[in-house]
Amino acid sequence: MKRTVEKLGHQVITAEDGAAGVEAARRELPDLILMDVVMPNLNGFQATRTIAKDPKTSHIPIVLVTTKDQDTDRVWGMRQGAKAYVTKPIDDAELSKVITEYLPAA
Repeated sequence: MKRTVEKLGHQVITAEDGAAGVEAARRELPDLILMDVVMPNLNGFQATRTIAKDPKTSHIPIVLVTTKDQDTDRVWGMRQGAKAYVTKPIDDAELSKVITEYLPAA
């Protein structure tokens, strides 16, 4: 994923888990967040909801990128505030399309 984002000309900031991701979002105010769902401390659904409801970070589009491929997971993720949902294994073309939809070319 990192390589795909960098190939599109964007800088990447990573976080080890959902709680660290929320803190990084508040600190860095990125232009886009690619969020896994299965993570320790705070899962991706919880982290997405936290970021989407915080007035400081609610403007940041979140794309869930996960192995959870059930329709109920997708619906739940979107209800938490995600703008898009990409399932693993990641198709670089699909991920690139989603990224360029939310980010201008660097």
